[in-house]
Amino acid sequence: MLWFQGNSMQLAKHSFQRLLRNLSASKTALPVLTLFTKDPCPLCDEAKEVLEPYKNREVDITLPENSAWYDRYKFDIPVFHLNGQFLMMHRVDVSKLEKQLQKLEQ
Repeated sequence: MLWFQGNSMQLAKHSFQRLLRNLSASKTALPVLTLFTKDPCPLCDEAKEVLEPYKNREVDITLPENSAWYDRYKFDIPVFHLNGQFLMMHRVDVSKLEKQLQKLEQ
């Protein structure tokens, strides 16, 4: 299933790149997007592909050191945190991500 059509993903990439340039120029710490995942997970694979331009950090919840995250998210992956705070789960909502990134930029 594709939820991005036409130029919407290109627009998201462009907006994110602009945000990164602005944050870098202002010496502000870049936001951290964390993806909680496990293998196999087709939705996680799809999310990774969509979020490639946003890629920063991924947590495999099946690793022993991440057992607390496994207990919390084993039925809800993929889950996304932005700067350590819950952002969304199951599907990528680029609009929501863009809004949160814009808030961080201000």
